[in-house]
Amino acid sequence: MIEALYESNCPDLKLIARGKVRDLYEIDDSSLLFVATDRISAYDVIMNSPIAGKGKILTQISVFWFDFLKNVVPNHLITANIDEMPASVQKYRSQLKGRSLLVKKVKVLPIEAIIRGYITGSGWKEYQAKGTVCDIELPEGLRESQRLQSALFTPSTKADYGDHDENIHPDKCAEIIGKDRADEMARVALDLYSRAAEYAAGKGIIIADTKFEFGVDSDGNIMLVDEVLTPDSSRFWPKATYKVGRSQESYDKQYLRDYLTSIDFDMHTPIDLPPTVLDNTFKKYIEAYVKLTGNRPDLE
Repeated sequence: MIEALYESNCPDLKLIARGKVRDLYEIDDSSLLFVATDRISAYDVIMNSPIAGKGKILTQISVFWFDFLKNVVPNHLITANIDEMPASVQKYRSQLKGRSLLVKKVKVLPIEAIIRGYITGSGWKEYQAKGTVCDIELPEGLRESQRLQSALFTPSTKADYGDHDENIHPDKCAEIIGKDRADEMARVALDLYSRAAEYAAGKGIIIADTKFEFGVDSDGNIMLVDEVLTPDSSRFWPKATYKVGRSQESYDKQYLRDYLTSIDFDMHTPIDLPPTVLDNTFKKYIEAYVKLTGNRPDLE
């Protein structure tokens, strides 16, 4: 049986932050350790119940995509192999094996690069109300889950835990990080999405939307950071059951979101989740990994 890791405990490592899912440690002047715990969040609220093994699947999916997309843009990954990490990290092997990334320390840009290939979620709600997504005007007559004529770069600000990310117009992104950097971010993010979506479609998965994060190295080069194209950061739909005009089945956190909607979740208070919700969400993550990579995840 897989033992859940709700929170890492590595007292001899310098803890920098605990996010909604990841714990972040500083290893030295040039590297950090990202630890994907088994916490799960929805609507920016961390639930009380972890999903045992989830962090390992997220880590393995990110490693897969970092390798697949390495020719598009450099990324921050040094190694995901605990045997190649410093001794100070290896001493916590029982906690960290299979769920940790040793990464380069870079300056992270304060923008999440959200790419939408289909109209769904908050984008669909805004479109119904105003005919726009992130204040970008779209054609009339679009239906829920419809593929957009071209994918949209719809950035958001990165909120501290407890706050909600704020969707912004691309022009606002340029004001925050500069026009040249914003244009580069949009171009790279759209290229990443296009290549990943094409690959996934061949494996029977539609990537409806996703979130990328970027940093800048000491030479000013943009770099892909954080997690990449996981069920936590993306909407994955089964291609076989896709139908325009309704919400879709999914391989991601939508199962959890649907459950929370069914119980009138208040969007603020962490709650305990029923075992069936935990198990079924975990099965969705495993199915996504197997379909994308052709392999079973290593959960040992």
